[in-house]
Amino acid sequence: MAIVYFVGAGPGDAELITVKGARLLSEADVIVFAGSLVDRELVLRYAPNAEVFDSAGMTLEETTEALVHAAVAGKKVVRLHTGDPSIYGAIQEQMAELDRYGVAYEVVPGVTSAFAAAAALKQELTLPEVSQTVIITRIAGRTPVPERERLGEIARIGATMLIYLSIGMIEKVVAELLEGAYQPETPVAIVARATWPDQQVIEGTLADIAGKVREAGIGKQALIIVGDVLNARTAGLAAKSQLYDKDFSHEFRA
Repeated sequence: MAIVYFVGAGPGDAELITVKGARLLSEADVIVFAGSLVDRELVLRYAPNAEVFDSAGMTLEETTEALVHAAVAGKKVVRLHTGDPSIYGAIQEQMAELDRYGVAYEVVPGVTSAFAAAAALKQELTLPEVSQTVIITRIAGRTPVPERERLGEIARIGATMLIYLSIGMIEKVVAELLEGAYQPETPVAIVARATWPDQQVIEGTLADIAGKVREAGIGKQALIIVGDVLNARTAGLAAKSQLYDKDFSHEFRA
């Protein structure tokens, strides 16, 4: 029986898959991939001869059947997810199914869209004396969130926040963020389809970002970044890291 590999495809750009992920794709006999989010170019480039299932229209039972059938037959199997499988990847339920059938699996990490978005902005997310905490979250929609993690609650921290799967409710996102430590003038950036050829970047504040999003027609596949770190490039907010300060000694430098 073969192992099933859950592989992170990266945020979009076919070159941003890891070396290991690309190798596993090239060796795969069977691939089940999230066709609504993963660029098929990845499959065509690395596994042109593999048997391919697009999971966009499949149920959990159907994807499990495809994975288990191939693994039991001794075939090399890749379950290809967008970004990193551990972030909103719905892999826990799939792994539970494989456990039930006694099929072994491994998880291969990938570049999540949050870090692709930061790269598109040329922005560090953790800056000394500005923010040393990054929160990855989403607003409640068809998928609920625990009450203690309601956006308005965690917004009280005022840290750098990366909000997934919420762009279609941007007005609600803004309203809940303003319940916390953020102000109308707090900077916001929207990166839609990060690293794809049609990537869009919109920058503004909590006061005007909803209107800019609607004007741009962005309705899905976009990440919302909120926090004062976004002011650093223009307002000079960032203190320098002590790591490279000439007056700061450590294990490798006196």
